[in-house]
Amino acid sequence: MSTFINSIGLANPGNPILQENIAGFMKIAHGLDEREGRKLSFLYRKSGINTRFSVLTDFEKANHEDFEFFPKSKNLEPFPSTKSRMGVFTQEAPRLCEEAVLNCISGSHISKDQITHLILVSCTGMVAPGVELELMKRLDLEDTVERYCVHFMGCYAAFTGLKLADKIIRSDSQAKVLVVTVELCTLHFQKDYLEDNILANSLFGDGAAAALVSSSPSGLAIKSYLSRVLREGEQDMAWGIGDFGFEMKLTKYIPSLLDGGIQQLKAMFEDKFNLSKIKNFAIHPGGMQILAKVQEAFGLGKEVNFHAMEVLKQFGNMSSATILFVLSRMMKDVEIEGDILSMGFGPGLTLETLLLEKA
Repeated sequence: MSTFINSIGLANPGNPILQENIAGFMKIAHGLDEREGRKLSFLYRKSGINTRFSVLTDFEKANHEDFEFFPKSKNLEPFPSTKSRMGVFTQEAPRLCEEAVLNCISGSHISKDQITHLILVSCTGMVAPGVELELMKRLDLEDTVERYCVHFMGCYAAFTGLKLADKIIRSDSQAKVLVVTVELCTLHFQKDYLEDNILANSLFGDGAAAALVSSSPSGLAIKSYLSRVLREGEQDMAWGIGDFGFEMKLTKYIPSLLDGGIQQLKAMFEDKFNLSKIKNFAIHPGGMQILAKVQEAFGLGKEVNFHAMEVLKQFGNMSSATILFVLSRMMKDVEIEGDILSMGFGPGLTLETLLLEKA
């Protein structure tokens, strides 16, 4: 018996915000002079991102006096607390999840009344009673639906959710599992002008995605998967809870660390996935350099990253939700057939791989 991702639904808050407008906000927030402002603008132009989405409208505003979430002061003091940021998450995350789920179900032959399990994935917010309970109420799901939460695992967490769904289906072929990932990354903007913050502030956006997983043979078949921790990068990507939102450690060495890790794992990938025969790849678009390094490590052409690059360009890095945006595009691409090797990365430094087959 095989497990299939039957349908994927996507959602983003508000309207797309131009990357250049976000750069303008950052210049104000960081208090940059003209020289440093030009350097920041250059970084944003080279990011490969045209637009991003946010639950906060402040990122598109050019005057601090127009801010709504952040203080109207030039130095953004008093800087919003973790509590205030989680208040926005609690209010906005269920709404965005609901939109993604309804989009997912509308493209499926399975109705919401048939859902037996719900897996909620997020690393940018936590609350109890959880978002998954509020989502069940909004969707009018049965109170008997089994629910699970995958929290704080980072950009690769959708892979964890899909693997859990696969194990549920394999133990109960009649199960219908809804995997929902929601990330409101922009809530955690940090204003200290440090390398970690500069990189994170230039990349991350907000979004949600829902995947319907069952034994019904349509969509993407889940064939196998592999997880590996590259401990030499343990201190280069990290995610912690601070007094003023969640704080990210994200160094410039991650692309080269991934390159080295993949080089070490090539033989294992060949044995596990028959790597040399795979033509389609779905790589988590954590940034342009990450996509380039993974492509180079496998000796592939730029075309394999087409859909990942388009997602990065339109949405930025939405943490765990991002890979489902890539897979959604690949499901709809009539030119893609056969096996797809999907890869995601996150704190640890963790590398997750999922071998899929387009049905």
